[in-house]
Amino acid sequence: MNIKIKRGKARGRICPPPSKSYAHRMLIGCALSGGGSVSGVIGSEDMRATLSCIEALGCAYTCESDKVTFLFKKERTNRFYCHESGSTLRFFIPISLIEGGECLFFGTERLMSRGLSVYTEIFDSQGIEYKLEKECLKIKGKLRADHFKVRGDISSQFITGLLFALPLLDGDSTIEITTQLESEGYVDITLDVLSKFGIEIKRENNTFIIKGNQKYLPCNLQVEADASNSAFLDALNLLGGDVSVFGLNESSLQADCQYKSIFERLKNGSPEIDLSSCPDLGPICFAMASYFNGATFVGTKRLRIKESDRVLDMLTELEKLGVKAEASYDMVKIEGGVRTPVQPLYGHNDHRLVMALSVLLTALGGEIYGCEAVSKSYPHFFEDLSQLGIDMERT
Repeated sequence: MNIKIKRGKARGRICPPPSKSYAHRMLIGCALSGGGSVSGVIGSEDMRATLSCIEALGCAYTCESDKVTFLFKKERTNRFYCHESGSTLRFFIPISLIEGGECLFFGTERLMSRGLSVYTEIFDSQGIEYKLEKECLKIKGKLRADHFKVRGDISSQFITGLLFALPLLDGDSTIEITTQLESEGYVDITLDVLSKFGIEIKRENNTFIIKGNQKYLPCNLQVEADASNSAFLDALNLLGGDVSVFGLNESSLQADCQYKSIFERLKNGSPEIDLSSCPDLGPICFAMASYFNGATFVGTKRLRIKESDRVLDMLTELEKLGVKAEASYDMVKIEGGVRTPVQPLYGHNDHRLVMALSVLLTALGGEIYGCEAVSKSYPHFFEDLSQLGIDMERT
């Protein structure tokens, strides 16, 4: 899907979609409890992937509007279809090993190439068989309680997967974080959700202490609004719009809530900004830096292993707008001074790139290819832009 966006200033009032981070975790918690419900689940590709894997675990549910209600257990299939969702894949791998046996995880080649080193090290130490191919991971074995050493500067999703599974094992476990925990906010969300299901986990400095033989208790939950998607909507105000973005939890644990303070800094100077705790804000921050006075971003290395290489691919598209930039392993420096593109932009099959570039084009005008990527997390993004008065057409 290609869309031509005309210059315009967005105006109106809008609520961002529910938090994908919370929804993933709440759905898994209900599945492990065998009951309860989650309201505020949108039909994005990532949510469909997680629900598909929940079915593979043998959990039945019904969907009515945005509410998922869990009913009973059914036969388990052990074939997990994760599509392009890194959260789904990394959350379900240790969960699938609670009962043991053979499991097959399927995903895109890009997803499988993003790395599973934390888990393969655990597999090696516990004698769990595994074979990783281009679009499939085969594992066979049973996860045992243990002392797990996990790097904190790769992805918090590995830690979350273990935190979901370990309370259900026979015996107590610990997770020792061996480096700085860069995405601590996502782990805080996991601990918050686990506590709602009655799971107790203690933290002492860099170590999580998990009692075994715990039980998930069913509960009914509502997903709060998503801060990372709110950033795309609020960025329209930086470009001269008048958009009231409502529905965010003022006391939210979502690390992406810091986008508001980052935007202020981008608008009023040429700052240095650390994205290590909020990598999903990278594309929209790069876009806004290019529109204003530029910025230097550090803590960017994990942007390279997302749905696309968000450093290389975003800078490739900004270059089409006349933006000068340079990047190293963990740093990106962007100069301001965008201009109207003379050629279409490309979304690189990455929902966050498509949304960031589309927001930028509301101030410049232009065309973007590959817009269907927004279905991964925000399927009605362009409908919302239109609702806010942005004129666009499919080409």
